[in-house]
Amino acid sequence: MEDEVLDKIDIFLTVDRQTINSYFNIHDPAPIYKRQLSHQLEEYIKTCVVPAKRYTAILYKFQCTSEVDKQFALPLMYAIRRHYLQKKKVREKEFKKFRSRSWILLALSLVVVLICQGFVPLLLDPENHFHTAFINSLDIFSWVLLWRPIDVLLFYWNPHLKDILLLNKLSTAELIIIDNGK
Repeated sequence: MEDEVLDKIDIFLTVDRQTINSYFNIHDPAPIYKRQLSHQLEEYIKTCVVPAKRYTAILYKFQCTSEVDKQFALPLMYAIRRHYLQKKKVREKEFKKFRSRSWILLALSLVVVLICQGFVPLLLDPENHFHTAFINSLDIFSWVLLWRPIDVLLFYWNPHLKDILLLNKLSTAELIIIDNGK
């Protein structure tokens, strides 16, 4: 039963002449469809989508009190979509940077391990007991050096993809206009 409840998230907004300006940054002089969203609206949307899962549908439901107020619905929806599309692009760029840095770190770590495991033992005298202790220390050092890059590549990419998916849903969500006009 709980899974059925979370299959869809509705974000309700009242759209009329009195509330439309509260959805935008008051210092932004751009036309309504290009204006920045207010911090309060962004926080409200973020709070609404906290329980969102991978297959959860997100719907914007705008309540309009009159036919005149419906003219504000599409520009507001365009501004919301534009806002989250920009945030998605930034997050994708961050993920690409994360991925490339992680692979570079892994490659550098492998180079250091190859030097430690391949060339350093050749420089030491195998007859000496110090050689065995030093080789064991290099083994431990190699594992410690490789641990973090492998850990990051295996386990830390998922939050990036989850955020990108959520931002994509917010930028492409369907708009439903609820008419309360008489």
